[in-house]
Amino acid sequence: MRTVIFMVALSLPLPAFAASAVEVKAGDHSCSELAQIIRQNKKVFVRVDLGGRSFRYPPAQCDMGDKRSTTSVGDAEGRTCVLDYACVFDPASPYNFP
Repeated sequence: MRTVIFMVALSLPLPAFAASAVEVKAGDHSCSELAQIIRQNKKVFVRVDLGGRSFRYPPAQCDMGDKRSTTSVGDAEGRTCVLDYACVFDPASPYNFP
């Protein structure tokens, strides 16, 4: 019976266990809209050019190896937004050493 349950658990897609991040393009929204999207969706990936930044709200939920910080992105109106709750690479974290 354990084997059957284990096999069913492995066959389920990963999003069944973890909510996927909502992806938004920074150039399509204003600063206040970006902040509101992050608060409403709790887990957001903001695309900026080719890359992007991950945001988690509330801030205590960054992944292991990441740290909470602020980051700046350009919005639809060409202004620079400084957003809280960014989860960025933490070079001092023991999870980032091979």
